[in-house]
Amino acid sequence: MDAAAPDTAEVRDRYLRFARDEAPGRSAVYAAWAGGVADDERVAGVLTRIPATHRQPPLVFAVARMLGAPEAGYAAFAEWVLGHADELVAECSARSLQTNEPLRCAALLPAFSGVSGPIALLEVGASAGLCLYPDRYSYRYDGGAALDPSDGPSAVVLRSALTGDPPLRMPDIVWRAGVDLTPLDAADPADRRFLTSLVWPGEEGRAARIEAALDVVAADPALLVRGDATDPATLAHLAARAPADATLVITTPGVLPHIDRAGRARLVSAIRASGAVWISIDPPAMHLDGVDAVDAAAGPGGFVLRRDGSALARVDPLGAWVVWSNET
Repeated sequence: MDAAAPDTAEVRDRYLRFARDEAPGRSAVYAAWAGGVADDERVAGVLTRIPATHRQPPLVFAVARMLGAPEAGYAAFAEWVLGHADELVAECSARSLQTNEPLRCAALLPAFSGVSGPIALLEVGASAGLCLYPDRYSYRYDGGAALDPSDGPSAVVLRSALTGDPPLRMPDIVWRAGVDLTPLDAADPADRRFLTSLVWPGEEGRAARIEAALDVVAADPALLVRGDATDPATLAHLAARAPADATLVITTPGVLPHIDRAGRARLVSAIRASGAVWISIDPPAMHLDGVDAVDAAAGPGGFVLRRDGSALARVDPLGAWVVWSNET
């Protein structure tokens, strides 16, 4: 790339890395768009107007599609960006990446199955709350395991590859709540469009699954609170609203990597101080207690399912597969 202003050079380099390392094999559209931005001073210049924490390629591309950018080649995308620059900058500045994937419940379910009694469920980084309803979804695991809600099969069917023999039973959830910096409303058309737009072009089935889960959530909304969970008071105040006769379970599915180390330490301390059962899905070695055998075996792209800090399984970050640990 030729010489450019520092901000523009940073944007172009960021999009080049995305085109080279992240998009291939997952979305041909995003690979082409990112590669185009890396070579286009004009479009990169528009993106410099977006705060650095809000101009990640998946966020910019999702917002552009939500606002009407055609899923076509780079020339059409660039033309759209240049013609809608102010609108794109404003919307990206107000949005953040929020991967609210209900399929994660297929990875969480084995950990829920080890918690007895009614559950008061509290999720950190809940977004629209799609992972607060594991008892309302149907599960179909490769190998034959199948579970449905007590009132019959759900419109949301979560399919996941399962290796091993974990305990599997539907959780009894009697209270559900979440905290997020920018919670989304499952009944709001704009928020629904944003969540489905976050699905990359080429990811078959995800948008339909999210739409179906949004319908489940909108029919019976959970308590969603806007706040910073790394502030111990935020988590304590919300946990105090849980019914006393239920087991409080706090989940952090994929949240810790998005929090700086100091905030992560505060959040972990607050969760442990709450006395709740803690269920997490995180990259290997993300916890502050060292590395164990399951972490070491997670492999590239694999995350680790934990309950109260103890590793239970290697899992796909979005729940597409679960490898139960023989040591559990």
